[in-house]
Amino acid sequence: MASTPAQTPGVALSRPLTAVEFHQLAAVPPESEWFANLDNPHTRRAYRNDLRDFMAFTGIARPEEFRVVTRAHVLAWRKVLEERALSGATIRRKLAALSSLFDYLCEKNAVDANPVRGAKRPKMDSHEGKTPALGDHQARALLDAPGPSTLKGLRDRALLSVLLFHGLRREEVCRLTVRDVHARRGVLHLRVHGKGSKIRYLPLHPGTAERIHAYLEAAGHGGLPAAPLFQPVKRATGHAITPDGVYRVVCAYATQAGIAVEGLGVHGLRATAATNALDHEADIAKVQEWLGHANIATTRLYDRRRSRPEDSPTFRITY
Repeated sequence: MASTPAQTPGVALSRPLTAVEFHQLAAVPPESEWFANLDNPHTRRAYRNDLRDFMAFTGIARPEEFRVVTRAHVLAWRKVLEERALSGATIRRKLAALSSLFDYLCEKNAVDANPVRGAKRPKMDSHEGKTPALGDHQARALLDAPGPSTLKGLRDRALLSVLLFHGLRREEVCRLTVRDVHARRGVLHLRVHGKGSKIRYLPLHPGTAERIHAYLEAAGHGGLPAAPLFQPVKRATGHAITPDGVYRVVCAYATQAGIAVEGLGVHGLRATAATNALDHEADIAKVQEWLGHANIATTRLYDRRRSRPEDSPTFRITY
């Protein structure tokens, strides 16, 4: 067996299973089923590396050997991770990957209990996320950085507006198609294909709608519902812009606008959108749904209201 659980073998569904195919499927251990059921490729890649790390530490060579893991193995691994000076967030993710596998094994009655449960995880470094967020003046400068006189400028004006007014992940931007801009109850919405194949609908900001309309009118693919919304402009391939392409757009215009924020990337615009919404009294539960977060604790990382200098008791003191 390879060093990570293999994916479930593919089977054509247009005909009955052969006896060989039936027995192949029956032989797939639940450990491999769990891995095959991870829809998001980024989660799958991260969890694969995390499990390889644990398997290397424990000497596990086959998926079914996970069933003999005890809490002592987990605690010993956590100690090694801490000695490697990994960040608290990395250790939490590694333990979460292992816990997710054991939750699935419990569900399939392959093990009696999850040995990761009860293993203390590192605390968050603070209540505030480390992703940098732009100030209002910086966000406005970034929105206005692309010029409207070229196709690339029109595309990038629309793309930056989608990011700053709707808080999308860069992969979500790349998945948008022309038909994902549509009316619901008379209001234009974005249909966003998020993590775990979850779909959410976000009302489209009027300014973003204008920019998308101008871009599609110039690009000429607005009449093709299945076409990617944002496409490369140098070559008309009909393919979507890549996540790396989105990253380069953000960095190039940030430099052009004179925005010097260490660590700024596409996720920084998502943080900017969330922070701005919360600063203007948006309900945090609605922001959670808007961002597509499974856990509201993740949304709270963007809530920086408690750290606003103007709210400090310092400015409530009078003598």
